[in-house]
Amino acid sequence: MIEDPRRVVCMKAYVLINTELGQEAEVVKELKNVDGITGIHSLYGIYDVIVQVEAESMDRVKEIVFNNIRRLDSVKTTITLITYGESLERD
Repeated sequence: MIEDPRRVVCMKAYVLINTELGQEAEVVKELKNVDGITGIHSLYGIYDVIVQVEAESMDRVKEIVFNNIRRLDSVKTTITLITYGESLERD
């Protein structure tokens, strides 16, 4: 996940991922090198992994989700949450 300082980010999404049993670490490893994925965390609970995606357009978010996340052999299901508006800043 190398950040390009020239990239303009207009869209942010979070992707909840269910993996095949015991494949969480392998999925995280495969996602680490995907351009546009800016955060990856393993989870406890219903979902196994959450990924933060940042891109310049909705089409690019869709491309990352469909081509780089959902096509992984160990990914069973995904739910994509698209953000809108400004993020909450705390003092």
